[in-house]
Amino acid sequence: MQAREWLALARLPGVGSRQLSLMAEHCPDWPDGWLAALPGEAASTLRLWLDHPAKSPLSARIDADMAWLEAEPARELLYRGHPDWPALLDEIPDPPPVLWALGDLAALEPPRLAMVGSRRPTREGQTNAAAFASELARRGWGVVSGMALGVDGAAQQAALDAGGSSVAVLGCGVDVIYPPRHHRLHERLQASGGLLLSEHPPGTRARAGFFPRRNRIVTGLSLGVLVVEAAEKSGSLISARLAGEQNRELFALPGSLHNPQSRGCLQLIRDGAVLVRDVDDMLAELGHWAMPVPLVPSSAAPTTTPACDQGAADINAPSGPLLRWLSSSPTPVDTLVGLSGLGIAECQRGLLELELEGQATQTAGGWVRLPH
Repeated sequence: MQAREWLALARLPGVGSRQLSLMAEHCPDWPDGWLAALPGEAASTLRLWLDHPAKSPLSARIDADMAWLEAEPARELLYRGHPDWPALLDEIPDPPPVLWALGDLAALEPPRLAMVGSRRPTREGQTNAAAFASELARRGWGVVSGMALGVDGAAQQAALDAGGSSVAVLGCGVDVIYPPRHHRLHERLQASGGLLLSEHPPGTRARAGFFPRRNRIVTGLSLGVLVVEAAEKSGSLISARLAGEQNRELFALPGSLHNPQSRGCLQLIRDGAVLVRDVDDMLAELGHWAMPVPLVPSSAAPTTTPACDQGAADINAPSGPLLRWLSSSPTPVDTLVGLSGLGIAECQRGLLELELEGQATQTAGGWVRLPH
């Protein structure tokens, strides 16, 4: 399936992202398998578009979508099976059916950490956000956030200033600048090292209800989430809850008992989030990724086979999606699932085969590659 087909699915009435995701996991044939799986109104709408496109209201919308995408090379539509689709999103319960992208897709290559926090941080919080983002960038990590005022914007700006990469997930179309004060950051995120993503079509205005949904993509794209400053009823705590539901590592910066913007972080730490003093504290929790990560240029980046076609691939080949992610440092299975794009069962089967072949073994903290 290509962009046009995914656009049609994303615009069907009465079908949400969770339902489409569950259907996609079964790899239905196009179009008959999808028509059989879709509920009545959605199936009828898709059938009309397939058989009589001139009569379908989908046609004008999809034609406009494709025209927008083809107008500039920095515009892209990501979907399952696309070579740049972030495999980590397949781990969350309701990944978006499509992601509109504007900027540099190479920003999706390094391991990523989400940074979230108050829109009205203290001076210390602002400084901490910039310092942590800069250090992460120097260590080869990408910073993911929502381009909001305060901690989000400070972290993303600092990551780009340090020569690193940053991904912004928006609660509006990627061509809409929100908040307006971040028009310069919006421009920077379209250049080298930056990327704007949204599940909403271009031109979609920001709405309050879009932002909590946006947060699931921010955390879903990341191996861990750092909360820099948050009040007791902060929106950042939604991201913290999502991180737990998505099996992501959760980190929080401590702060003064007398600072209202620290109370959310202190609550998270009391509830089990990792107390963070510096970047090393986070990387120690992330196991394999504690080592510096060499970035692979996009032109030379190894590709993985889409999940629906994995049966034809040799998953344990030296350049395949499993063995190449193993090193002498333990890598947890859930991390390997996200990196390789394989399902959990297939990943475990591949690891067992590697162990039988004497190429890998399981240790405390995950799997390691054995020397030859």
